[in-house]
Amino acid sequence: MSSAEFQIAAVQSKKQQKQFVQFAWEHYRGDPNWVPPLRANQLELLNYRRHPFYDNAKIQTFLATRSGRVIGRIAAIVDHGHNTKFKENRGMFGFFECVDEQAVSDGLFDAAITWLREQGMTCARGPNNPSMNYECALLVDGFDSPPVFMMSYNKPYYGQLIENFGFTKSQDLYAFWGHMDMLEDSDPKLDFVVEEAKRRFDMTVRRIDTRNMKREVESFMQIYNVATMAQWGFVPLSSSEIQHIAAGLRHLIVPEMTTIIEIDNEPVAAVFGMLDYNPIIKKIDGRLFPFGFLKILLGRKRIEKVRLVGTYVVPKYQKWGLGLVLMYRVMPDAYAWGIKEGEFSWVLESNKLSRGTLERGGAELQKTYRMYDLKFD
Repeated sequence: MSSAEFQIAAVQSKKQQKQFVQFAWEHYRGDPNWVPPLRANQLELLNYRRHPFYDNAKIQTFLATRSGRVIGRIAAIVDHGHNTKFKENRGMFGFFECVDEQAVSDGLFDAAITWLREQGMTCARGPNNPSMNYECALLVDGFDSPPVFMMSYNKPYYGQLIENFGFTKSQDLYAFWGHMDMLEDSDPKLDFVVEEAKRRFDMTVRRIDTRNMKREVESFMQIYNVATMAQWGFVPLSSSEIQHIAAGLRHLIVPEMTTIIEIDNEPVAAVFGMLDYNPIIKKIDGRLFPFGFLKILLGRKRIEKVRLVGTYVVPKYQKWGLGLVLMYRVMPDAYAWGIKEGEFSWVLESNKLSRGTLERGGAELQKTYRMYDLKFD
């Protein structure tokens, strides 16, 4: 597609790939709340370098340019795992960035949807970067502070661009904030739930074992797969994705912020807390090498904020309070580390159990993210 004002082109060359990635740095220059992505990780998630997600998926990226300058970008994605699980022909869009011009945004979506139609898709969802197991959803409320580690951020006007094209809300995702001081005012009934769960089951409650970190992370991911199987939009991670993620996170995971529960020697529940590395990532401008990774490792003891990625319990035990047991083990270690605040993100709008638990514990809704759907004509 082209006009006198701008052009839309499919990314094909290495130069275009570099322009696609680099546009974010230009687009958010001067924005105090934007945090650059880790550059190497971004190349993988775009399939510019091999990533196991694309063993069962495909992607095409597009650039919008005006007079040779990039003014927008988008990715069209076919996730065969999603379509097999949900028996759909649904394409995804992601990695969307655009100047505040409806015509440019429409041109990008036209190109993405044309490509998705050619792949046999009949509807679309997004943003997925590239799936809900990675960064996803559009920030629609809570622009006054930076995102935490592995959460998305975007310009406030994106929602209007997307909705004007015809997309409608499919699900909101919430980020809850809490300060450690709030625990002093928590509902005493929660203590009873924890003790009752421990009494009912002969359980082992422990941190991740650093001596077998790769195996432990893989165990966590397997719990994650089973626990989220019935949740909206979720597709299990493949074994190759699990191994890839485990290898990438094993040096970033702090065992103190993790818990695994075993019953009859079987892992049945886990909580996964990641230190908020984003302030350091901003300082190193998303570059892990040659010295960025060292700065992350050396600086992590000074981090005072944690992101609780989720409490995951296999379905058999989901109504017995094991989520609270997970959190109660983490809290003393978090105090000892010096953690002062945490974000619980993200929580599905439709996940009433998790939302209710957080709200009863005093957590405050801080940010709202949104997934959008579009049915093709």
